[in-house]
Amino acid sequence: MRPSLATLLPACAALLLQSGCNTATTPAATTTPAATGVPATHAAPTAPAALRAPGIVSFHGRLRAEKARIVGADGKPVSLAGNSFFWSQWQGQYYTPEVVGWLKTNWRSTIVRAALGVHEEDGYLQHPAENLARVTRVIDAAIAQDLYVIIDWHDHEAHRHTAQAVAFFSDMARRYGHQPHVIYEIFNEPQQVSWAKDVKPYAEQVIAAIRAIDPDNLIIVGSPHWSQDVDVAAADPIKDANVAYALHFYAGTQKQTLRNKAVKAMELGAALFVTEWGPCNADGNGPIDDDSVKQWMAFMREYQLCHCVWSVSTKMETCSIIVPGASPKGGWKDSDLTESGRYAREYIRNWPGDTPQ
Repeated sequence: MRPSLATLLPACAALLLQSGCNTATTPAATTTPAATGVPATHAAPTAPAALRAPGIVSFHGRLRAEKARIVGADGKPVSLAGNSFFWSQWQGQYYTPEVVGWLKTNWRSTIVRAALGVHEEDGYLQHPAENLARVTRVIDAAIAQDLYVIIDWHDHEAHRHTAQAVAFFSDMARRYGHQPHVIYEIFNEPQQVSWAKDVKPYAEQVIAAIRAIDPDNLIIVGSPHWSQDVDVAAADPIKDANVAYALHFYAGTQKQTLRNKAVKAMELGAALFVTEWGPCNADGNGPIDDDSVKQWMAFMREYQLCHCVWSVSTKMETCSIIVPGASPKGGWKDSDLTESGRYAREYIRNWPGDTPQ
């Protein structure tokens, strides 16, 4: 989003307890200065969080890109539906375990996206500790709830911050690379830049840093023009078998032309992941475009795409899902939701697919 506005059987539970794969890692320990001037916080080992009922991650396992689809451990396509948080520096009060739990139980979300605001005012580059703490709270809560979670480097100029991104994602891989819940989104929305000269070289450096620590978890890369040039990326792909490309749409602005680009990308073999969408215009405002949303939902069902709606926010714009004063502990009534919040919740609650709920 542009700143002007990313029950299983008891035996399964026993297996999770043995493996420790459903534990939360709390960032509790030392902070050492990185060469880039942004601290790299290294988590100390912590005791496992209390095991909750197995959820979507226990059901599908670690995700990967395969044959232009996102698949689970069994090789079958997986289509998730959930929520993107807003830029961490501006709506950080909602980066809470309670909100994550509410989205799982009330919205039936199977994925959340923690949007680390990077380059804008009060973002990670200016206030690393505060923003990192917010994002890790959401990550830890998602793992405890057995949800998938996207760690989103929410930056329109990530290619200018390569060293910082390498340090950050190296830290995230050390903390969370053993968790099947975790997905890395390393470049939110490149703007008017070159895929070949700007985005791809950046992505290759960040991916190499992640893969040196975590060889297994899915990585998502944005493409130029606000993650819409997926066909350009697919024609010159990153040489990593487990990479998907972010596709962003706002239904009032992007329509069939973007879907055509997405089809072309998939025909070229690229796996796509809709890490951000909205029911209104691309600036975050305007009316809900119901006809366009229905077409997009049909498209995502047809191609079994995963998606996160923008955003968990009280900002006075159409695509915010909650109103000012909504509790940072969840438990929202219908009156706490905006029109877009009530609208998007129905799609997420009723998203088709195999889930343990």
